[in-house]
Amino acid sequence: MKILHVSCSPRGNTSESYRLSRKIIKYLLEREPAAVVVDRVIGAGAIPHIDESYATALGGTRESSAERFPEGTMARSDVLIQELEHSDCVVIGTPMHNFTIPSALKAWVDHIVRVRRTFKATKDGYKGLLGNRPIYVAVSSGGRYSGGLARQPDFLTPYMRTVLGVIGFTDVTFFSVEGSSLGPEAVTEARAGADRALREHFSPSRARLHP
Repeated sequence: MKILHVSCSPRGNTSESYRLSRKIIKYLLEREPAAVVVDRVIGAGAIPHIDESYATALGGTRESSAERFPEGTMARSDVLIQELEHSDCVVIGTPMHNFTIPSALKAWVDHIVRVRRTFKATKDGYKGLLGNRPIYVAVSSGGRYSGGLARQPDFLTPYMRTVLGVIGFTDVTFFSVEGSSLGPEAVTEARAGADRALREHFSPSRARLHP
């Protein structure tokens, strides 16, 4: 099986979201030791935003591919979508920026959520064209956005559930380290809470991942 690891923090592997996403992958590998991890780094401008060729292609009435736009981001879109199609599980590590996803993750979303390729519009609404699979989202935030101590809104979680659902991914689970800017004690507490949530979720009695 293949695990696609999408990481988008500008701080790379020193970020809380990256550390948390690697913990998720560790649990997955304990279940499936032979699994292959495919790393897709999208932070710090690693992938471009969609360009004119992409917009032109989607402006038509039928699907266009990279064959017509070999020099534009349509080709990159094809690669990123194929990574999803070939994965059995996806782990996304992301910080929360201004209450929502960072622009790097939005760029990835714009590449993979593509009409007539990963979803289609019907009279009954959008229909995802990708088969469902487990999606794990590891979130880090400077403030707290969940629970009784929440002091800021959360537009990240509902957005990711909605946009991934459009392409067919409805099995989405979130883990978080919140309050990373509130001092060492808050970070330690948040990490411990995330570890407890991971242990509970991946306990043998709740095994959900199948090759």
